[in-house]
Amino acid sequence: MKRSVILVVDDEAVIRDGIQRVLEGDRFEVETCMSGHNAIECLQKNDYGLVITDLKMPGMNGIEVLKAVKALQPDIPVILITGYGSIDTAVEAMKNGAADYVSKPFSPDLLLEKVHNALSHSMPPDETCLKKEVSLHHGFHQFIGESKEMQKVYHRITHVAATNSTVLITGESGTGKELAARAIHENSPRKEKPFVAVDCSSLAETLLESELFGHVKGSFTGAVQTKTGLFKVADGGTLFLDEVSNISLSTQAKLLRTLQERKITPIGGTQPIPIDIHLVAATNKNLRTMANEGTFREDLFFRLNIIPIELPPLRDRKHDIPILIRHFLKQFTAQIGKEIRGVAPDVLSFLDNYSYPGNVRELENMIERAVVLAEGDVIRNEDLELWDSKDTSSTSMIDHIPLNAEELKEMKRHIRDHAMESLESGFVRNALERNNWNVTRAAEETGILRPNFQSMMKKLGISARGEH
Repeated sequence: MKRSVILVVDDEAVIRDGIQRVLEGDRFEVETCMSGHNAIECLQKNDYGLVITDLKMPGMNGIEVLKAVKALQPDIPVILITGYGSIDTAVEAMKNGAADYVSKPFSPDLLLEKVHNALSHSMPPDETCLKKEVSLHHGFHQFIGESKEMQKVYHRITHVAATNSTVLITGESGTGKELAARAIHENSPRKEKPFVAVDCSSLAETLLESELFGHVKGSFTGAVQTKTGLFKVADGGTLFLDEVSNISLSTQAKLLRTLQERKITPIGGTQPIPIDIHLVAATNKNLRTMANEGTFREDLFFRLNIIPIELPPLRDRKHDIPILIRHFLKQFTAQIGKEIRGVAPDVLSFLDNYSYPGNVRELENMIERAVVLAEGDVIRNEDLELWDSKDTSSTSMIDHIPLNAEELKEMKRHIRDHAMESLESGFVRNALERNNWNVTRAAEETGILRPNFQSMMKKLGISARGEH
């Protein structure tokens, strides 16, 4: 039987290499990382049988690595290495789920004894229990879906909620990033404390900094009274930073310092204020790419990306579409007071094969519109106000969203009037998402005058914050 791979994390090469030689001498397969951030990246990609991590490391210490392991792969035992050997350190490590600890200097025999003990007491996860844990009536909290993609999300939420590790939720617009953040809060020991959500894309830089950290009276023009920042408002609870990619570099620096020190200093203030929050951030952008381009701080990305949760687009979990249709149908028929039995077979086929650029939010809007417009007890094509699902030429054209005004004009010549709104909606939304919901940049990129682009947004009911 192949022995489990052991991950060794230490910033000192001599210690790291020494542990590797000892373990490989006992026929273990070993991988090494020189930092906690590197270890998190490895844990996101690979499975391990054991993690051995140093306690004192720059950037991310061993306790933080331990907490991340317990959220990412909770069944992996962790051994902490400390140069201090204090009782306090050992107690903290064991409270956070460490299997054992060893103090420097240590002998090869002692290390191997600790490793064998940790591996012998580790148990493989019970898949049956796991399925029972996360499969709750076709969903989880306000999420709807039982696909394997969503089961992974539910599982990750359940485990990270029990920790204070920073979470980064990624996914396209409309996939439910705030729902995930609220689910984390509601499953955490902090659930009786505040859940505070901040839309980082809706505030100017100076206003965002004041909202987050607060300010003292007279610190700037208009500061007529002292304001408590949202970090302090969320004290004891969860702070959710939505669209964190929109934060300016200067505010990013202050956010990084806050996460490192767990203290805030209001604008114009001199005394740091301690805070106790669980930070959850979200974005529909690739922060790693932004960090490489210099538009997002790399050190802040590593601080935020301790526990990643990626929400799948609806097109990648089509098994959930019938469940979502039934849920929204039940919801809107009750709200509107109509008796609708279901959807016609050709409508169901169309909905099952549609690409959903707006994800679950778009499907929800489609079902609500169909319920309002339906004249019979079954949803039919005309109730969707899209296009005839048998018109394959229109359907294939819609699957490709135009990137500029000329392409949009050409595509309009080949589709039916029923498809026009969906085409324009996909065009506008995609342009806004590519440009971080900046209307001016989206208009310039597509070659449309800004007033005309705004008119299209108004006609389609799309705001600068992506709401429909």
